[in-house]
Amino acid sequence: MSTTTNTPLEQVDVRGPRFAAWITTAVLVIVLLVASFSVATAAVILALQAVVFAVGAAVGPRRSPYGQIFGKLVAPRLSKPTEKEPTPPLRFAQLVGFIFAAAGLIGFVAGAPVIGAIFTGFALFAAFLNAAFGICLGCQIYPLVARFRTSTPAAA
Repeated sequence: MSTTTNTPLEQVDVRGPRFAAWITTAVLVIVLLVASFSVATAAVILALQAVVFAVGAAVGPRRSPYGQIFGKLVAPRLSKPTEKEPTPPLRFAQLVGFIFAAAGLIGFVAGAPVIGAIFTGFALFAAFLNAAFGICLGCQIYPLVARFRTSTPAAA
């Protein structure tokens, strides 16, 4: 089954992904701070964040760990959402975050903490842009990737 513009997509309150981005920003700052005195501990924390990214990419923002926290603890205390966004770009953004976190983790584990810090920094930059300014870099890239995915002929 192919997704067309007429097919309704799952949408989420825009405040949920931004909440998740704030948590992600904090976690990644902690990774960089901890890496200055314990690369092994930084690797463990980054590995946990990589798992969060992977889950978000696999099941979507609503069912991701940070999405669950937002949905159960934060959203009930907020007014009804006035703006929603589709989940496919958010899932792609989580996949991009996973790739950066995995690359950072490989750097830390391989004894190349500068590489680990650089890739963690890339993920941090993207998370902070989303958290502070509502700019989701993965979401901006998603339409280009989606075009390549849908450029192949559809089966009848």
